Amino acid sequence: MKKIIIILSSIVLLTTNCNSPKEKKTAPSKYVAEAHSYAQPNIAVVKHLTLDIDADFEKEIISGTASYIIENNNASEIILDTKFLVIEKVEADHKETTFTLGKFDKQLGQPLKINITPKTKNITVYYNTTDKTEALQWLNPQQTADKKHPFLFTQGQAILTRTWIPIQDSPQIRVTYDATVKVPSELMAVMSAENPKEKTVDGVYHFKMKQPISPYLIALAIGDVEYKAVGNRTGVYAEKSMLSKVHTEFSDMEKMVIAAEKLYGKYAWDQFDVIVLPPSFPFGGMENPRLTFATPTVIAGDKSLTSLIAHELAHSWSGNLVTNATWEDFWLNEGFTVYFEIRIMEALYGKERAEMLALIGRQDLEDELEGFKDTPNDTKLKLDLKGRNPDDGMNSIAYDKGYLFLRTLEKKVGRTKFDIFLKNYFQTHAFSTMHTEKFIQYLNKNLLEKNNITFNTNEWVYNPGIPNNQVTIVSDKFKKVEQILQKSIENNTVNTTDTKDWTPQEWVHFIRNFPENMEIKHFEMFDKVYDLTNSTNSYISMVWYEQSILHNYRGNNIDPKIEDFLINVGRRWYVSTIFKAYKKSNRIDKALSIYKKSRANYHSVTANTIDQLLEVKN
Repeated sequence: MKKIIIILSSIVLLTTNCNSPKEKKTAPSKYVAEAHSYAQPNIAVVKHLTLDIDADFEKEIISGTASYIIENNNASEIILDTKFLVIEKVEADHKETTFTLGKFDKQLGQPLKINITPKTKNITVYYNTTDKTEALQWLNPQQTADKKHPFLFTQGQAILTRTWIPIQDSPQIRVTYDATVKVPSELMAVMSAENPKEKTVDGVYHFKMKQPISPYLIALAIGDVEYKAVGNRTGVYAEKSMLSKVHTEFSDMEKMVIAAEKLYGKYAWDQFDVIVLPPSFPFGGMENPRLTFATPTVIAGDKSLTSLIAHELAHSWSGNLVTNATWEDFWLNEGFTVYFEIRIMEALYGKERAEMLALIGRQDLEDELEGFKDTPNDTKLKLDLKGRNPDDGMNSIAYDKGYLFLRTLEKKVGRTKFDIFLKNYFQTHAFSTMHTEKFIQYLNKNLLEKNNITFNTNEWVYNPGIPNNQVTIVSDKFKKVEQILQKSIENNTVNTTDTKDWTPQEWVHFIRNFPENMEIKHFEMFDKVYDLTNSTNSYISMVWYEQSILHNYRGNNIDPKIEDFLINVGRRWYVSTIFKAYKKSNRIDKALSIYKKSRANYHSVTANTIDQLLEVKN
């Protein structure tokens, strides 16, 4: 079931008119209508945030102050987004002022309405988080790699930053920020900002983000981590036991930055670091500026899953530099990023590997289209998410249909012209936000009309499904994989020389293409020869477990292995895939039994998804 939310009339503000009625002109609206924020930025908007907070691991709360420099358009109030926060008091220009918290909405939280004067330039909110705060995950030592100290990380996308900071939580509102964070002295704090390389003696850390970013990109992690440089502007943070492995796995980071810059211009964020978090982190990666958050499931030992790092790096242009104005424009972040990721991978590792990645994405898209066959409007690039959780739009449509649109466009106009267009697009709109209609105007003027090219842009963006002019993605290696799979099944035998040089992508393609009527004896054959049940590659494990459940393969002691995987891995894509397989196979009791044990290890992002999938009420 999809969660339905109430959109209050105060959310949407199309125009601003706060000046005297005697004036002939009103100030133009800088911000578009926003369905997922109570803020009214055309009236009063946050420009800079100063955090002064204390992370209390015993009480599991963050407390302190959030102070703001605001742009005030003759306003009598400013509205911030909050959810599950305790607001103790508020000041305007350093004097206590009155405030009200509006009606609570289960998705949006509450508007914090602060009384100000038309001359107010500064506000300060005294607050603390609660045990319901969704962005924060407090981990005990046993949930970490080293098992010695607790850990905390935040996840703000899409609208969860409001659950740990009172803020105007809309992607179109960009802010600079600085922060002072107090933590236990044995731990280190890092943020999406200028970061320390070593622990301080007193556990007090100071941060500065001088480039304006969207609130969902304000991020904090606190743990017993260390830093190791990869290049002059790249490096990794990880727990001590993992640091060497992480450094080796991500040793191509500097090369990736160089390759990206050659494509679309200078990296604008000074430093590109990655922190590998505990396994409960709900995503593969999160592109927080200067400090990407990453899951340990990508540490495969052979750099085979590092396209994720290329993806998060690409977000430094598409997403962080030019940001979707609203969550209905999410494809502008992710479709561009997948395209850029594939181009980085092609530049570093060759076209064949890039095409394998692209084709896997195309297969993911086909699965997503099948899942939305009863709600075809959800397969549009530009979505209507009013009354819905923006998380509903964070799926393969935005990523892989968005990529396919750009890939088809590239084929139509030619790569050289397309690259010039994209580079200019990023530079022209740097540190600003973009909505779909504005992008289409820019595309028409600067690429299509300029080159006298006709393209069905509106069909791609506003219609369900995939247009007929889609580009065809072909991988010769995947064709060989399919031939080997068919031969193995037909002959009831396996030739290991056929697979000895396979990449994980080839293994994934092999497993995902098992026929629906494949017999258990073939599962037993493949497992006996390749020991897939005990694969050390998390991606291979995920697809093997999925197929095993769907075909009711129970050999090689696989059931406890699947359960262990679900308990110890919190990456939403992986666990939701496996739980969906249980549900599809009518093994819902087994799924619920495992989920009862695993849910406490999941971040709220993952837990909310599985709650809905398995129809669990909490």
